[in-house]
Amino acid sequence: MSEFEQAPEAASGESAPSAHHRHLEHARDEIIELLSRQGIERELLAHDASPSKDLAAQLLTRQQHAQLAQRLSGFHPADVAFVLESLAPDARDMTWHLVSPEQRGAVLLELSDSVLRTLLVDMPPEQIASAIRHLESDDIADLLEPLPEALSQEVIARLDRRDQEEVRSVLSFPEGTVGAMMDLDFLTIRENTTVEAVQRLLRRNRADVPSDCHQVIVIDRERHLKGVIAFQQLLFNEPEADVVGVMNTEPHYFYTDDEAESALDAFEKYDLIEAPVLNLHRQVVGRITIDAVVDEMNEKAQSDSLRQRGLREEEDLFAPVWASARNRAPWLALNLMTAFIASRVIDAFEVVIVQLVALAALMPIVASIGGNTGNQTVALVIRGLALDQVRPSQLRQMFAKEFSVATVNGLLWGTVLGIATLVFYGNIALAGVIAMAVLFNLWVAATAGLLIPLTLFRLGRDPVMGSSIMLTFLTDSGGFFIFLGLAALLLV
Repeated sequence: MSEFEQAPEAASGESAPSAHHRHLEHARDEIIELLSRQGIERELLAHDASPSKDLAAQLLTRQQHAQLAQRLSGFHPADVAFVLESLAPDARDMTWHLVSPEQRGAVLLELSDSVLRTLLVDMPPEQIASAIRHLESDDIADLLEPLPEALSQEVIARLDRRDQEEVRSVLSFPEGTVGAMMDLDFLTIRENTTVEAVQRLLRRNRADVPSDCHQVIVIDRERHLKGVIAFQQLLFNEPEADVVGVMNTEPHYFYTDDEAESALDAFEKYDLIEAPVLNLHRQVVGRITIDAVVDEMNEKAQSDSLRQRGLREEEDLFAPVWASARNRAPWLALNLMTAFIASRVIDAFEVVIVQLVALAALMPIVASIGGNTGNQTVALVIRGLALDQVRPSQLRQMFAKEFSVATVNGLLWGTVLGIATLVFYGNIALAGVIAMAVLFNLWVAATAGLLIPLTLFRLGRDPVMGSSIMLTFLTDSGGFFIFLGLAALLLV
């Protein structure tokens, strides 16, 4: 690989997120309105009984496609991707075929994996290769990773020989590692040179300098990392100064097999913009940039949000009904089982509820407040696990803190709910029971919220995936049992 290679232009965004979101919605609404208007035109033509109906239909279709293609050509690739993700499958396929070949690769980079897969699996391998050939090797690897292995290999076989090697190199790294995230375009210089020589080299090869590059990596003859020198240092130091004297000799760097999580944490903690990536022989093989880190963070956040609700990343908004139902069925089955157990708890106290009907109205409150408290604890524990802040020696301290918070909240809001119960029902004993039930259920919620994610993590499971359902089961069933049990003991 040469020392200077062109990187794709970084997408520029709006300064204000709200303005950017409104821009995307406007672009989507424009296309949807255009498609709707074209559909009405075709429907009107369908009722035409003239002999030239077929010819008129062909001319109308050409005109509509040309109009839509012209409108799409004025959109940023990210806007086109947003529009495609917002359309139903038939309209999405038609719109995708009208995207210009020069724009397709950039649009594919912006699509979610689920929509990307639905578009590419129906395209011949040669068309896919033609659309992505002008992209950088690491971007091509990102696009091919979610595709079936056979299809991705057919596409790779149609790329240039050099791209084939680099794409296969990136795909060889497991998902979730720094190697799978790294950029293969980086600048290197030898350590035995001067600032002036580096400046001349950059000016002479300015067309090949990656647009998102902010530093030059300093290596020796064996390509071992010696340091980095920022562009700022190249500007402000004397031309005759040696690179060794002005470079950063202790830069942050990563190995290809490091977990992606470690890179995300380091970039956030140390405010990094880019960092070298080394192989096991400490040779520089790539770099990781803030763009890749932000993309990984966004993807992880979206993935966690879906998994908390029992959904999979590959499920498209307009996915087939059977596929969506199959994806969601296991979690619904688990939820049904836990809900059935909670109903059995209520059924066990049927006699008590019949004698004091107010219990039926009040017991959902106890379960709900417990669930909210437990979810807060779960969120804090999962965040601590993600940031590697949870240590075995800290568990006792964490439990004491969460139990104390639950006690304070239980006494406060249990008292508030007890007073409200006394006002509405005029029963001081019932008010005392619900106040105690709130306190006890918050203790259950705090304990479960701490132990459930930690246990799943220790067992090698994803704590994001199952904590919410298990916590809901314990706080609902536990809340019902505590409240109705206390009522059975003290009121009946």
